Amino acid sequence: MELKKELGYMDVFSISSGAMISSGIFILPGIAFSKAGPIMILGYILGGLIAFTGILSIIELTTAMPKAGGDYFFIVRTLGPLIGTVSGVLSWFAICLKTAFSIFGIAGVIGGVIYGNNLDHQTLVIISAAVTSVFLFLNIIGIEIASTFEVILVVGLLFLMGLFIAVGMFRINIDFFTPFIQIYDLVDNKFELVTSSGPFSTLGAGVIVSTAAFIFVSFGGLLKVASVSEEVKNPKVNIPKGMISSITVITVVYAATLFITIGVLPGNVLANSLTPIADTAQILAGKPGYIVLTIASLLAFLSTANAGIMAASRYPLALSRDKLFPSFVGRVNKKFKTPTVAIISTGLLIVGSLLLPLEILVKTASAVILMTYVLTNLSVIIIRESNLSNYRPSFRAPLYPWIQIFTIFLFLYFISRLGVSAIESSIGLVLISLIIYFTYGKKNASKEYALLHLLIRITNNLKLGHNLESELRDIIHQRDDVELTEFDKIVMEAPIVDLKKFTSLEELIVLEAEKFSIILGKNHLELENLFFERENEITTAISGFTAIPHIVLEDIDTFHMAVFRCKDGIKFSEKHPEIKAVFLFVSSPKLNKLHLQTLASIATLIKDEKFQEKWLEAKDEDYLRDLILLRKRKKKKRK
Repeated sequence: MELKKELGYMDVFSISSGAMISSGIFILPGIAFSKAGPIMILGYILGGLIAFTGILSIIELTTAMPKAGGDYFFIVRTLGPLIGTVSGVLSWFAICLKTAFSIFGIAGVIGGVIYGNNLDHQTLVIISAAVTSVFLFLNIIGIEIASTFEVILVVGLLFLMGLFIAVGMFRINIDFFTPFIQIYDLVDNKFELVTSSGPFSTLGAGVIVSTAAFIFVSFGGLLKVASVSEEVKNPKVNIPKGMISSITVITVVYAATLFITIGVLPGNVLANSLTPIADTAQILAGKPGYIVLTIASLLAFLSTANAGIMAASRYPLALSRDKLFPSFVGRVNKKFKTPTVAIISTGLLIVGSLLLPLEILVKTASAVILMTYVLTNLSVIIIRESNLSNYRPSFRAPLYPWIQIFTIFLFLYFISRLGVSAIESSIGLVLISLIIYFTYGKKNASKEYALLHLLIRITNNLKLGHNLESELRDIIHQRDDVELTEFDKIVMEAPIVDLKKFTSLEELIVLEAEKFSIILGKNHLELENLFFERENEITTAISGFTAIPHIVLEDIDTFHMAVFRCKDGIKFSEKHPEIKAVFLFVSSPKLNKLHLQTLASIATLIKDEKFQEKWLEAKDEDYLRDLILLRKRKKKKRK
């Protein structure tokens, strides 16, 4: 069962933005300042620019394949089921772990209000489990409700951040920005300034890059849109617009918020603060300001947690659809059109994560997200070079392949900066993924993926079926909200023949009349005569390239068609000596509507200015069928 398309532009923007604004701006600035000083603003801006280059490939793949599971779906179709399983399981774990971190933040605020300083870890876990249950309920009863909740949270959060920036602009102390590089170290359990220099010193570039690597997790939420892309209305437009506007707005908000924070909080205070934005608000507006920004941080954690559960639950759904997880995991609730089992299993994983030490696990999640960026950029290179005919993204990443190559090496460098513990934890998750694949997924795995098509192009030694191309064709239909007509269903079943040498209309009709006589229970000579009479009345060659020979039989109630290509040509007459495309069919007066629909569909197909070129270049019969099924259609009015 397909998921319901409920998400529009504002939902995409809010899921992406809500997944980014949380600890990255409410906790990390204090830590980042202790490592860099005011120059950290440039580190955040660089991180935003790098994230922007990284998502270009994700947007391309998402508009080509808007399916549940996002990056997993791309990777398994590109690199195969083994790497796909590892990627899918790792992404599921990573988003669950980051979501657990946000839920801990929510529980901390709620628990602090109820229990004050008496809040213990066990109570914190219980509150976190209760909060998780609420989010699970929202996501089970419908993604529209969950996404509406997300929009409200993000709009409220951006309003409060805008208020913070507007008030703070008039309280900036420029002196706090010098020296521009300030590096602090822990002395007697407190960070003290140990090194400082100007922006153009030898430290400058290295500090900016290391800061960008450290805070890059702040932009990790961009991947979450890809995992819910199947539920986006008009994904060709809403996904690029939503994701690009989101990264742009959030980068500006980050930079402006940090400018205010650095200009208001003294450096030694900021370097030691784990709540830098709230502390700044307290200086700007006293206790009310502190409360307002605490509410903003709560909204941020709520939006991240909600978007996290929404996105994470689509990974087990996608793995189940590909038979790499048990089928029951992918069941979609008939009433709500949501993947109930996948959502509940995601909730259980999040609750389990609450019992684990979060610091290393959050770093592990960051390493996995960075590796996902690496694999998605590699996927774009492989899938483009494999020359798949039905890979048709509405957005193509510019400067190919240089952006992809740059991004791959940069993110690998970022992973190396996360430390040994994060890499070791990631390896542990990889081993779990491999166990899942070899014990369950391998026996059910699909054999065809883009890397094999690339190997065919390089070696010409492999032979593949048409499964991946057919799946991409069906995804295009789903993406573009194409309702298959009766003509489409006939094309799906019709024999398509690629004639290898020059022939005549007479030879073609004799050959096909024999076949139709068996199907219809008619004398083949009678059918031959009817076709010849029809052609003698008025030629069925509608151009020098295409012909549609057809007859109508009174005593049948079925419709049958055969399609032919002959690169050398089929001689219809002296005027039309080399017809290349023939649509031959037998119809009934009872099927007049279908008859007219067939003629109209063929007319639409051949109106394409590149039809003749595409028809002759199609590799085989399967690609000819795809060419017909992916013809241009009248655009439906979108609600």
